[in-house]
Amino acid sequence: MTLRIERTDARTWPVEQQKELFSGSFPEFITADRLVSEYIGRVREWFPAWDLTLVDEHDVPVAAGWGVPVHWDGSVEGLPSGYTNSLVRAVEGREQGVEPDTLVICGAVVTPSLTGHGLAGETLMALRQAALDSGLTRVVAPVRPTTKARYPLTPIETFMRWRRPDGTALDPWIRTHERLGAEILAAAPVSQTMTGTVTQWEKWTGLALPSSGEYVIPDGLGLLHVDRAADEGVYQEPNVWMRHV
Repeated sequence: MTLRIERTDARTWPVEQQKELFSGSFPEFITADRLVSEYIGRVREWFPAWDLTLVDEHDVPVAAGWGVPVHWDGSVEGLPSGYTNSLVRAVEGREQGVEPDTLVICGAVVTPSLTGHGLAGETLMALRQAALDSGLTRVVAPVRPTTKARYPLTPIETFMRWRRPDGTALDPWIRTHERLGAEILAAAPVSQTMTGTVTQWEKWTGLALPSSGEYVIPDGLGLLHVDRAADEGVYQEPNVWMRHV
């Protein structure tokens, strides 16, 4: 497969191609982060240079990835608290005139029919190279370890260190980053917070939520906390900070 890298905003992509590309990416509740909703418009307006698409020889988008530039002092303590705080730091840093030195890779998706062909790694490398070419000196990512959903009761601090017999990471997405040379820096136990009504959560999860309490939900990396009296469900998603450069 011959690939080329384009900025996603370089053209208008056919709707059916975009639907296919993103059809297997994230659970529906991922959009319920209210703070992300507050900042994502400015992120898209101000940082399109960090939104890249991989296109095949038939001019079809087969993978995409994006990130935001932030200022980071290089210490674990100085990291954003996770994905959402990275967006906040990028936007507010631009508003305050703070010069960024670090790219935070926020996500990468591959068209479902081509998973397992190395395109996720190609996307990460494209973002990493774009950061270095632009003069940024560091590249980090709040990684969403997909197989954590099989172990929602296990603390992320424990899960991120689990290894297979060959010594590689148990989680395939952490493993992909490590194969590209990235290393684990720290857990991000509250990388995102998703909030919705009980009815919304029942729709997003396909579960009945008849009483207040904690629930294991499909594709959830942690537990959903439901308060029936307040008509609210809150889910805090853990990630793993990894450093590429």
